[in-house]
Amino acid sequence: ATQRTSRIELGTAVIPIGYESPYRLAEDLSTVDVLSRGRLNVGLSAGFPPHAEILGPLVFDGDWRNFDFSHERVLRLVNNLRGDPIGEPGAIIEFPGGRVRPRLQPHAPGLADRIWYGGGSLKSVAWTGRNGLNLLLGNVTSGEGTDDFFEAQLHQLETFFAQQSERPRRVALGRVIVPFDSADARTRKRYADYAAGRHERTLKAHGERRTLFAQDVVGTSEQILETLASDPVLARVHELRVELPYEFKQHEYEQIITDFITHVAPALGWRHRPGLTASAAE
Repeated sequence: ATQRTSRIELGTAVIPIGYESPYRLAEDLSTVDVLSRGRLNVGLSAGFPPHAEILGPLVFDGDWRNFDFSHERVLRLVNNLRGDPIGEPGAIIEFPGGRVRPRLQPHAPGLADRIWYGGGSLKSVAWTGRNGLNLLLGNVTSGEGTDDFFEAQLHQLETFFAQQSERPRRVALGRVIVPFDSADARTRKRYADYAAGRHERTLKAHGERRTLFAQDVVGTSEQILETLASDPVLARVHELRVELPYEFKQHEYEQIITDFITHVAPALGWRHRPGLTASAAE
């Protein structure tokens, strides 16, 4: 993607930090950001890694069940990206070119300010705000004090912005959006059936964490714009992420993105750049 584009921002969605080395991942991310000339945005999440009972023995050595999978793992990665010195105070590395303080290379200036945390609870969004990270809100969240999805996310936004930070922070909202303006009748039915199959989960909270799901936004561009206009959370943020279903095919993704750029995005304030087409962002 860094070789085929020159202007669009490049994102990673959310990387579960539990499976990663905060140092090695920082090296990889810094390299990509340097190659893309500062266009990388990195999403992260903490906590016990998903499916760890299956994948843990394949990924980790030693007693991995007692590893620290907390938010501190994210901060270790961020500190590496900032270029903080590594090792004990005063540690020096000697090599033929001289003596230097050890720190992660390559250094990607500004990448640490483009770290996003996927928050889904009041605790996680408060931590994100206190630590000066950007916030990702998606279509799954925890219902704390409410079983209303929008109300839960509005509470999270209030909590995030109530935290003190030394720098401006960005908030991006993710919604599953599937316009079908240019799709044929068969594809439209496939999209509608997909949304219908996931509708029941949006009707109640699930499990001990009271997990709540947003409805998928599927329909014509006019229907989608009407739905987004009634989303009280979208009205509070400045960035919208179009989340695509996992199960679709390449040509369907291309149709969805093209319809969104052509019919939906302009009505939300997006402006076409000269030389940028719906099919090839360069």
